[in-house]
Amino acid sequence: MKDEPGRTKQVISTGNPELDKKMGGGIPDSSLTLIEGQSDAGKSVLSQQLIWGGLQAGRSVVLYTSENTTRSLLRQMESLSLDISDFFLMGRINIYPVPPGLTEEQALNAFRMLLQHMGGLHGYDIVVVDSLTTFVSQVPEHETLTFFTACKDFCDAGKTLLFTMHSYAFSEQMFIRIRSICDAHLRLRMEEVGDQLVKVLEVAKVRGAEKSTGNIITFDVEPNLGMRIIPITKAKA
Repeated sequence: MKDEPGRTKQVISTGNPELDKKMGGGIPDSSLTLIEGQSDAGKSVLSQQLIWGGLQAGRSVVLYTSENTTRSLLRQMESLSLDISDFFLMGRINIYPVPPGLTEEQALNAFRMLLQHMGGLHGYDIVVVDSLTTFVSQVPEHETLTFFTACKDFCDAGKTLLFTMHSYAFSEQMFIRIRSICDAHLRLRMEEVGDQLVKVLEVAKVRGAEKSTGNIITFDVEPNLGMRIIPITKAKA
């Protein structure tokens, strides 16, 4: 999707204006984004918000998911008021379930096939992998670095890539190397505030953001509402 006259860069919105504002406007087009966090911290929901925002803005999406089947994903997003069933029927989003629990050999073959398949995608603007942990936890680290480097070439060709990954997937040293390759890095965690368990999104880096980013976002996920921002003062109360 070409930039409009007078705009230096288009962004992928989450479809949530309050969340976009905290993220500096959204995720810039043609960028590589890492969404990192512990289990149940909201990685999939955040990626689904970005899928929704992209589809609403006229983009086409390809999703590789080890977290859902096609049916369960459509049902989950509908429950969060992010109904993409019409987009799915129109072919604006293609969903490829990836089996979890791969052996090292299976993961290595699947990792290379994923790269090859992504390279053959035409007519799609956004590629999402939720979660990349299925692949990277089983393959040598140099294979992962090769993968991320190759993905930058896809970004140069106009693709926007979003990868989720569990915090335990790598050593901190390896994560530092991967984060340096990525254009945007979003980190999620769970925090206990009083007797309430909340999700926290840290916007660590958004290269080329239209506005300054808000570093910390506290939120919850509610049925029929999706991501709901919790004011920090209220969260600390």
